[in-house]
Amino acid sequence: MEEEKKTSGKDEKGKMTVQEAGKKGGMKTAQTHGREFYEEIGHKGGQKVKELIEEGKEARSMSEEK
Repeated sequence: MEEEKKTSGKDEKGKMTVQEAGKKGGMKTAQTHGREFYEEIGHKGGQKVKELIEEGKEARSMSEEK
């Protein structure tokens, strides 16, 4: 009979879960870029959301006028 393979991620050398990989990548980014990097990308994201909301409001008002 064939043995079941364990899929916990830690039992097999070199394997990690998606959560572990994300945490590792996030910590490395924080070390290399610092707080200012996160502030900048957060601001850019907020501006994009604001822009999309305004576009949605304009599109809604145009469709209501028809």
